[in-house]
Amino acid sequence: MTDRSPQTAEIRLAPMTEANRALVTSLELAQEQVDFVASNSDSLEEANDDVDAQPRAIMLGDRIVGFLMYEAPADDYEARIYRFMIDRVYQGRGYGKAALREVLAEIGRFGHIRHVSICYDPENKGARHLYRAAGFVEEGLDEDGEMIADLVLSARADNP
Repeated sequence: MTDRSPQTAEIRLAPMTEANRALVTSLELAQEQVDFVASNSDSLEEANDDVDAQPRAIMLGDRIVGFLMYEAPADDYEARIYRFMIDRVYQGRGYGKAALREVLAEIGRFGHIRHVSICYDPENKGARHLYRAAGFVEEGLDEDGEMIADLVLSARADNP
């Protein structure tokens, strides 16, 4: 995941604030993806109740193009990315790949995390392709029928 176009190099993660909350909740998935990801509103409500939740706006310059949320508990060696979406208008431009690169770098900076897991609907071909290309290995289905994929950070050459 080292190739960067000038536009994807502008992708960065920003903490959630009251100022960007409405913009994040207004992001939309492509119609065929709606059943694959919880709404950003629901995710932000969940983050209010979960001290480990790390919600992030995905930024392209000063524009919000997506949202993700993960947890990296201090007492665990595993981080979990459990929300990840790019607005339908910005899909297909490499922003998801760039945002995944950014969140993995952010998680790696915690120092204690050794692997990252992510779950997704097995029918979500776009997610499957993105995560496989990043080095995630599918482990099997969880109790909800979602695919669990894992990435070992210590084996990654670009692990901070």
